[in-house]
Amino acid sequence: MTKTILITGAGSGIGRDAAFALAARGHRVLATTFTDDQANALRAESQTRKQAMDVFKLDITSAADRDKTLDFEIDVLINNAAIGESGSLAEVDVNRIRQAFEVNVFATIELTQTVLRGMIDRQRGTVLFVSSIAGRIPMPFLMPYSMTKFALSAAGAGLREEMDVLGRNVHIALIEPGAIHTGFNQAMTERKYEWMNEKSYFKDVATQLKTKETRTFRFLEARTTGSILKKIIQATEARRPSLRYVAPWAQGFMVRLARIFGV
Repeated sequence: MTKTILITGAGSGIGRDAAFALAARGHRVLATTFTDDQANALRAESQTRKQAMDVFKLDITSAADRDKTLDFEIDVLINNAAIGESGSLAEVDVNRIRQAFEVNVFATIELTQTVLRGMIDRQRGTVLFVSSIAGRIPMPFLMPYSMTKFALSAAGAGLREEMDVLGRNVHIALIEPGAIHTGFNQAMTERKYEWMNEKSYFKDVATQLKTKETRTFRFLEARTTGSILKKIIQATEARRPSLRYVAPWAQGFMVRLARIFGV
């Protein structure tokens, strides 16, 4: 069954790849981006690849942009847009954390509420929250981002129960990617070095920290988005999706073990 699917943050990474994967399966894809430049680039690429999709700018922090979704009967909303922020909670500017929550949690919920109106009225629909395995276990020096994903995973799980009580055939699911090589992780970890200078508590270990981060991502990151795209497709096309979809499998398994043993 062909569905109308709106994806946020489709200008790059998982969002972009999901847009093309779902369009290739015959769905009508509304691929939205943070900026007009990203929209123009994605539109040009879709034309080159001869994969039709509707592409437009949707900054989820903008009420006017969120209201653009009211022009469509959306079957599936994929909340993928997010920003990364890193640094120790001992010294990171709280405004950086506040901005991460504004985008990753508050604006995401506001967009979801906007789209849910139509889904509840039509008595059908699915909302997917792209969280992260970083929302399952604490990650030192990534907590400004990790905390937003903890919050988003909790919000999605709670909203799922609420929609079940409502009984309007509206389903909620969580997509929890592990470390995947899209460039997002590298950009996020580098951001803290913009302000971690000679006044930082960690100035003496900054070089070692950078080396460890580079080595960790080189070892852990999946080379392609293929595994998480399969999960997104499963959740999108399911009549009643499961609560969680985690990929790559090995990383998800390691997270489960870590939680079992209290790591």
